[in-house]
Amino acid sequence: MKRFLIYALGTGLGSGFSPIAPGTAGSILALLIFYLLPLTIPGWLIIIAVTYTAGIWISGKIEAEKGQDPGLVVIDEFIGQWITLFTLPRSWAWLLGGFLLFRLFDIWKPFPVFQSQKLPGGWGIMTDDVLAGLYGLILMHLIRMMI
Repeated sequence: MKRFLIYALGTGLGSGFSPIAPGTAGSILALLIFYLLPLTIPGWLIIIAVTYTAGIWISGKIEAEKGQDPGLVVIDEFIGQWITLFTLPRSWAWLLGGFLLFRLFDIWKPFPVFQSQKLPGGWGIMTDDVLAGLYGLILMHLIRMMI
């Protein structure tokens, strides 16, 4: 049962098993969860903190079994996506923009996103997406200021 829960959470309820672009599949599911859970900013901060803490342990367990940063682990996409989105207006235009920017930064991995992957175990898996999410959050708010 413990192993099942680790894999259920680590793979984003199975979205990480997508044969095509598992990270994008996980990000889409994270976006849908975000949209369906109309929490306040403090509520999302709690979810992000709990997901980050649990995700370090969960992704580390899966990595120990499957090898370095296995593609099926997408709990990191969840947290990165939620970081980008949690302070944005809840309209589809803003959410789509946040989704696209997070994916851009997660794939491109500008400094120090790429370097953070070298942290040991689940720390590297989770931290690079936290940083990509922060880049997305900052850029989305810069765009909001210009509009």
